[in-house]
Amino acid sequence: MKIIGVAGGTGSGKTTVVRKIVEALPPHHVAVVPLDSYYNDTTGLTPEERRAINFDHPDAFDWALLNKHVRQLKAGEAVEQPTYSYILSNRLPETIHVEPKPVILIEGIMTLVNKELRDMMDIRIFVDTDSDERLIRNIQRDVVERGRTVDMVIDRYLKVLKPMHEQFIEPSKKYADIIIPLGGENKTGINIIKTYIEKVVR
Repeated sequence: MKIIGVAGGTGSGKTTVVRKIVEALPPHHVAVVPLDSYYNDTTGLTPEERRAINFDHPDAFDWALLNKHVRQLKAGEAVEQPTYSYILSNRLPETIHVEPKPVILIEGIMTLVNKELRDMMDIRIFVDTDSDERLIRNIQRDVVERGRTVDMVIDRYLKVLKPMHEQFIEPSKKYADIIIPLGGENKTGINIIKTYIEKVVR
C-alpha cells in the first residue's frame, strides 16, 4: 500500500490533481481521504462559538482521528470516515465507509503540516498556484457551494486565509517530494505522478 499526501492552498487545484490521479489508476485501486472530513466535532459548541472557529488553523482538525484512520487503512482495516457540513460547521450523523486500497490519497490544505501524518506518507505532493487565481476560485466556490457573499469571501481571505496560508501552508511546501505549479493545469507534472503511481500499483 502507498500513502500519498496532496497539499496546497485553498483553491490551488488539489482536487483536480487528485481526480486526474484517480482516473489514471485501475478501478477500485485508490481510496481518497479528504482532510476536510476531519474537522473537529463541534457538537458541544454554540452556533456563535462555531462561527468563531478558524477553520484554516491546524487546531481545527481532528488529527488524532485522521492519523488513527490512516494507520487502520494501512493495516488493512476499513474505517468510517466522518462527513462535515460547512453550513452547520459540524459533523453530520452519516459516515462514509472506506475500504483499504493499494493507494490511499490524503488531500487537504494542511496535509503536510502534521508530522505524524506526514511520516506515514510514501509520496508528498504540494500543488502550488498563484494567490490571485486561488482567490478567484475561492469566490466562485464559496458563493455557489457555501452560501457566502463575495464580500464575505474577500473579507475572510484577507483576515484569515491569506495569513494562515503564509504561516502554515506555504512553509509546509518544504516537506514535499514533488511540487506541481499551476495546479490542475500542469499536465506534465500530473502525468509524471500518474506514471509513477501506475508503475507502483502494477
